[in-house]
Amino acid sequence: MPNNGYYKSKRTFEPGKTLPDVSNDLDSVRAYQFEITFKDLQVGNNVGKESLTLAAKRVSGLATRNEFITVDRVNDKLYYPGKVTNEDLQIEFDNLYIKDTAGDLYKYFKTIYDPITGEMTKNARPGGAGQGSFKTAMIQIVELNNTMTPHATTNVFGAFPISWAASEFNYATNDFHTLTLTMKYDFLDRPEAYFRTGNRAAVSVVNSLFGTGIDTNLGVN
Repeated sequence: MPNNGYYKSKRTFEPGKTLPDVSNDLDSVRAYQFEITFKDLQVGNNVGKESLTLAAKRVSGLATRNEFITVDRVNDKLYYPGKVTNEDLQIEFDNLYIKDTAGDLYKYFKTIYDPITGEMTKNARPGGAGQGSFKTAMIQIVELNNTMTPHATTNVFGAFPISWAASEFNYATNDFHTLTLTMKYDFLDRPEAYFRTGNRAAVSVVNSLFGTGIDTNLGVN
């Protein structure tokens, strides 16, 4: 057996002069330090993308898994990678007064199905007046560090809403009313956190590919 465990070795320091690694290296991204941005929502100019960023309070469903293939041979059971499935993306919003979050989200949902006219995906071809896609080009979840500077991003591509749900109205509660939008998406990607490398050229590439506005000086000493 080793004489010293991993954590014990990380406590080596000079008292009064330095700090042990466990005192510094465990600082992590907080679950509440994030922003979500919507790129190219297919709803014209009627939905305020910035207001949705302000209203968003919870994001879940950022998960992807491989549906493996099972091969049975004699006494063995073997496994191989197969198709990939993404979980549904759920975003919970505060129902803001001024920004009319509920109205904006419902307008977005109606781009998939409009109960008044019976039309589906009317902003997209074929058969519709729109020239684009019913899918949103990208939804970006930005992780922030302790100085509110972008640390890393998770990008969701080809998303569209499948559910609009208002939370319960209840006299007995003491909380803001919320709305939850559930979305399907095609792909999920997590680019390298170039803003931590100090590589201006790499940051420029990320900006051009994903439409982000990351400062090319971030992380540069």
